[in-house]
Amino acid sequence: MLILLAYLLLSAGKLTGQSLSYQLMNVFGAAGFIINGWWHGALPSAVLNVLWLMIGAVATWQIMKKRGSSTSAM
Repeated sequence: MLILLAYLLLSAGKLTGQSLSYQLMNVFGAAGFIINGWWHGALPSAVLNVLWLMIGAVATWQIMKKRGSSTSAM
């Protein structure tokens, strides 16, 4: 549900792809899909969502890093 909500908010212009909220919704949504896929033996889906989670985690890290560098520049 989180991934769907994130996409809805992105499409409606309420979030941007570079927002921390959007990326965290993707990370936690993918984590839920990983658990669900693993539980039901849907390993291709689980693996795809591991990749989705990793992409979101890298984007989240980059956003946090950028925020940290702009805060320390003040």
